[in-house]
Amino acid sequence: MKSIITALFVLFALGGKAQNFTAMQKGQEKIIKSAYKRKKVTELEYNKLMREQEIIKQTIYKYEADKVLDAHEKNVIQDKLDRAENRLKRYKTNSERY
Repeated sequence: MKSIITALFVLFALGGKAQNFTAMQKGQEKIIKSAYKRKKVTELEYNKLMREQEIIKQTIYKYEADKVLDAHEKNVIQDKLDRAENRLKRYKTNSERY
């Protein structure tokens, strides 16, 4: 658990400065897969999180198509990444049953 939190912290601390959104998204995807493998999230939660990652990938691809990211586009991508991170935290610590 500590290693995941540390990895997230390092990933987003470094990613915030460089704003390498693709690397941040791939890092989130790895953390989601790891959490599913260790049974921290259910299959339903895993599917929801992975669908969200696909949407983030599509958004990054769409905005980077013209090779220029303006402030609005950066904010949209960062907000999506932040929401995905918060959702993963919430899913890992809930006690819902499906």
